[in-house]
Amino acid sequence: MAKIKITDSMKTLLSDSRFKGKTLLLIADDGGGKYSLKGGACTIGADFSLVILDQPDSAYPIQLENDANIPLYTSSYDLTFLGKGLKLDFQANSIRLSDDSELLDGAVQITNGAEVLAAFKKGITAGWSGC
Repeated sequence: MAKIKITDSMKTLLSDSRFKGKTLLLIADDGGGKYSLKGGACTIGADFSLVILDQPDSAYPIQLENDANIPLYTSSYDLTFLGKGLKLDFQANSIRLSDDSELLDGAVQITNGAEVLAAFKKGITAGWSGC
């Protein structure tokens, strides 16, 4: 099982009522995934989001083991961008995702999965980021 360290400051953030009883996804936000809001070649492996869901999504079957007992999942696609020593931290009002080799994203966004899917159904598409 893949592992992720969730720092104390991030645990405090995730203890907020909007996360109670929810499932979280950690996704590469590059326009290719079901919940991805961004897009463009320069965002691949550089932008990540936490997606709040009411229940697990079978398209994201890989649980990220953590000592905070947060139900956090990802997919095999997203896992290709996540190295050993994965860590989520909350500093200066920003969520930081890193691994042993580098800072992966200094501004991880949080989004509601149901709202994203509803917007996509209305024809709103992922934002495109030019390089």
